[in-house]
Amino acid sequence: MDLHSASSVVLQVLTQATSQDTAVLKPAEEQLKQWETQPGFYSVLLNIFTNHTLDINVRWLAVLYFKHGIDRYWRRVAPHALSEEEKSTLRAGLITNFNEPINQIATQIAVLIAKVARLDCPRQWPELIPTLVESVKVQDDLRQHRALLTFYHVTKTLASKRLAADRKLFYDLASGIYNFACSLWNHHTDTFLQQVSSGNESAVLSSLERTLLSLKVLRKLTVNGFVEPHKNMEVMGFLHGIFERLKQFLECSRSIGTDNACRDRLEKTIILFTKVLLDFLDQHPISFTPLIQRSLEFSVSYVFTEVGEGVTFERFIVQCMNLIKMIVKNYAYKPSKNFEDSSPETIEAHKIKMAFFTYPTLTEICRRLVSHYFLLTEEELTMWEEDPEGFTVEETGGDSWKYSLRPCTEVLFIDIFHEYNQTLTPVLLEMMQTLQGPTNVEDMNALLIKDAVYNAVGLAAFELFDSVDFDQWFKNQLLPELQVSHNRYKPLRRRVIWLIGQWISVKFKSDLRPMLYEAICNLLQDQDLVVRIETATTLKLTVDDFEFRTDQFLPYLETMFTLLFQLLQQVTECDTKMHVLHVLSCVIERVNVQIRPYVGCLVQYLPLLWKQSEEHNMLRCAILTTLIHLVQGLGADSKNLYPFLLPVIQLSTDVSQPPHVYLLEDGLELWLVTLENSPCVTPELLRIFQNMSPLLELSSENLRTCFKIINGYIFLSSTEFLQTYAVGLCQSFCELLPEITTEGQVQVLKVVESALKVNPVLGPQMFQPILPYVFRGVIEGERYPVVMSIYLAVMGRVLLQNTSFFSSLLNKMAHEFNQEMDQLLGNVIEMWVDRVDNITQPERKKLSALALLSLLPSDNSVIQDKFCGIINISVEALHDVMTEDPETRTYKDCMLMSHHEEPKVTEDEEPPTEQDKRKKMLALKDPVHTVSLQQFIYEKLKAQQEMLGEQGFQSLMETVDTEIVTQLQEFLQGF
Repeated sequence: MDLHSASSVVLQVLTQATSQDTAVLKPAEEQLKQWETQPGFYSVLLNIFTNHTLDINVRWLAVLYFKHGIDRYWRRVAPHALSEEEKSTLRAGLITNFNEPINQIATQIAVLIAKVARLDCPRQWPELIPTLVESVKVQDDLRQHRALLTFYHVTKTLASKRLAADRKLFYDLASGIYNFACSLWNHHTDTFLQQVSSGNESAVLSSLERTLLSLKVLRKLTVNGFVEPHKNMEVMGFLHGIFERLKQFLECSRSIGTDNACRDRLEKTIILFTKVLLDFLDQHPISFTPLIQRSLEFSVSYVFTEVGEGVTFERFIVQCMNLIKMIVKNYAYKPSKNFEDSSPETIEAHKIKMAFFTYPTLTEICRRLVSHYFLLTEEELTMWEEDPEGFTVEETGGDSWKYSLRPCTEVLFIDIFHEYNQTLTPVLLEMMQTLQGPTNVEDMNALLIKDAVYNAVGLAAFELFDSVDFDQWFKNQLLPELQVSHNRYKPLRRRVIWLIGQWISVKFKSDLRPMLYEAICNLLQDQDLVVRIETATTLKLTVDDFEFRTDQFLPYLETMFTLLFQLLQQVTECDTKMHVLHVLSCVIERVNVQIRPYVGCLVQYLPLLWKQSEEHNMLRCAILTTLIHLVQGLGADSKNLYPFLLPVIQLSTDVSQPPHVYLLEDGLELWLVTLENSPCVTPELLRIFQNMSPLLELSSENLRTCFKIINGYIFLSSTEFLQTYAVGLCQSFCELLPEITTEGQVQVLKVVESALKVNPVLGPQMFQPILPYVFRGVIEGERYPVVMSIYLAVMGRVLLQNTSFFSSLLNKMAHEFNQEMDQLLGNVIEMWVDRVDNITQPERKKLSALALLSLLPSDNSVIQDKFCGIINISVEALHDVMTEDPETRTYKDCMLMSHHEEPKVTEDEEPPTEQDKRKKMLALKDPVHTVSLQQFIYEKLKAQQEMLGEQGFQSLMETVDTEIVTQLQEFLQGF
């Protein structure tokens, strides 16, 4: 592409590509796409975006196309890679001038220079860093800022490289420029501090921007540029100096307004200082040891004393608390149980921590956290009144939760209390003691203090296990507080029920549960919505607890379920509805079939909620989870839900529908439980299976559930299902088998095994294309035992239950292997005998014995030649399945089942599903469970004896090891 003649053409097309008219835009984009691989195109783009007289949108687009080109065509090995000559010209052009007037374009240029640096610096671009170093020294404000911006992006990009050779290059770079970077930062910082008092806002903002950028550079160099940074005086000097600089910047906040660009930049710079410390601590905990004392002193003084008053702000307090927390929790600072085994560095760090966290310091931190930071603020109380659901979402972890002060203070409290519980337990117990009895509803401050202390007791529940008699406290203090109905007491009603939820799995007598359920029923009718939502949360924790007893809960079930349903209808926020649905799901799951009388209202409401939640996929996930538990609770009665249930499954598992990304996993689980609880197949339920083929093509982590669903259809209606879908399913399996893991192959073949077991006539016909694959696996001696086991199970089913099909399969494979049928059969039996130890399940071991015994009686010399192996497998199977009656000294086949056996279901066990019942009925027809192996062996040997005569049979038995014969005779006593 000729540079001069092409510039105007490219400029015109770029202009068209910025058009809002798609008729103009689309052809322009196509043309630009074609030019991407043309030599000289990127040189033209460089000329365009560095020409400040052109339209900003056009220049912006040129930068983006250039950046896109670096990603695709800059590497030497890339298809249509740029020539070395053009790249050299482009590199030179990119750093000729740092004078871009538009901030957004300047940032993009800095980013694309960094992208090139990642690939070429320093080997192909040794002049980049020296050029940047010189450019940040110039007096021109714009050039200096743009060079500094580029310097930061280049440093950031090079610091992110992880290969050892790249790390070495960055270490060398950091060592070479660190002193300069420190000087640069100090210069801009001093300039800013001098200008703060001048009142010239633009000058202050300009110098502050440079301070921020130079600090960003230093952060990357300090954290990523040294293997052992504590051995570098410049690095440690910079880090030690941060605390003094932080004090200066915090003091500056007094003279800078609270609502302007300077204030925003100042706070970002202060936060960046703390990020340097946090990153350094994270990456180099041992090197951070000399900074532990100063970091703790600084953070504690600004967060927990009056020093911080008037200068701190929320994000800064969060960062300081994170610094304290990371030091407290750091494993590098924790000696091993055997103190002498710890490294000297660990012992030194531990001693510094212990010297700092004295009793007075810990006590003050604990009291300040509880009495200051745990208090509900005016803003939170206002939100409670004006937006109760919003308040609940914030409290339980909304999007901004992890960045806000409250969760940070709670996590710090938990970590410090855990680390120093022996010191802090008496402090918290004393705070509890002062709050005995009811609190005056007119004293809002006292109510909030009690709320804060109860919060601390809930957070420290595990640590206080041996120190608090919670059962007595519940009866004498907490329960009466829940009964105070005054509106001003609602923070405490909500906090007390939350507190009980924290202790329920720690220390709570089972006998007290009915009293708690009574209280929950009352609170679910509380006048305050926040209290009701918190009560629902505690109810979930209660029913989830391992000491939950259904018999205690049932008297309250109807009331609770009704009130929860009313709460679900009342709340409007998507997050709150999800939460209440989750509680309902947990209740349904725990009481199972006992829920049936009470679900009518929920069943009627869910279709409406599903329709309303069309734009809220996460809410729909919660509905799917509820439906899963509902179907399990309703059992066969879930068939009445099909008009709603089946379209939901259809949508959730249709990979052509966008919502499947969110709904697929839960949708498949719902599909599975629907099949497991279905009393009979319906045309609509059968039709949904059309979704399965694309799901199998996905080969995702959901394959296991897909196979279970296929099995569910086979157990539900094998004939109808196989006639409708077996051909397509078999094709999918044939495509899957060579590509999936060993575990995946086993899952596929388990489906085939189920089909053969359920329908011995139709199954082999429908899965005929897969059986040669299995046959080959047996003959070739599949090396994975688990796969060989399932191969032999499939072969055993065909041989035992469809002899004519086995003969035709043997004939087909004989042609493929170019062998006689008898010879191939002999090879199969030989491999079967050789690999029978791969079979670990007694059912399959018995199946193999029955299958091979079914070849007897036989006058076929090949079968007689393998007689010894058949008997060996049979005796091995007898050892697995026979149990001895100690009184009669006779043996019984423990695999045998009868129609009269009804398994007893205990209270804790779930009742059998419809699929469980179908499996039981199937087992009653399965030779493995209906044929006595003992008797089968006896009859087959007797028939073989009659065929060969006594002498011939005796000769055959002599081929069997005498020890095996003795064991066989012992098992066959009485026949």
